[in-house]
Amino acid sequence: MIKYPNGQTVSPHKSDIDYSRRGMSLENDINSSNNYYLETDKAVIHKKPTPITIVNVEYKSRATAKITEAYFQTPSTTDYNGVYRGRYLDFEAKETHSRTSMALSIIHPHQLRHLESCDRHGGISFLIVRFVAHDETYLVMASAFLAHLKNLEAKSVKYSWFQENGYLIPYNYSIPVDYLKVIDGIIDGGK
Repeated sequence: MIKYPNGQTVSPHKSDIDYSRRGMSLENDINSSNNYYLETDKAVIHKKPTPITIVNVEYKSRATAKITEAYFQTPSTTDYNGVYRGRYLDFEAKETHSRTSMALSIIHPHQLRHLESCDRHGGISFLIVRFVAHDETYLVMASAFLAHLKNLEAKSVKYSWFQENGYLIPYNYSIPVDYLKVIDGIIDGGK
């Protein structure tokens, strides 16, 4: 039961809950951080658009045009890419509500191949993973993650692995996911 100050009482039902934005808080925080980096001329990093083919558009006027049917052209690669300190960055962002692990089913094989390829060609490739239940966000290098997967028989990567092998990204009000602090340490050769 939810009791509002005006005296109204509401009982939320599962069907009333909007799940459309679930899993988007990490993405919103990264987008906000990237906007800050762009506005302060620190880096140029953008979210990659998902390639789609438009099949049908409801076109009453230019201002009210609405895509009514579309399909994905090809699987997208990773979520973000850009340039920082003369280096190419490419990364995937994932969010999990599990307290104990990140399911491998939330990252696709073609995304892992893309991260491996970027790494092989000298880019800085990594994953940013948020454990919502712990309110913690980690950056883990793609090379370390891929090496771990080679010997892994489980269908998930343990939270403790991220604690031991990842870089905890502290929350900051103006830069919610200040991952470039971690990247600075990697470029400069420290942790």
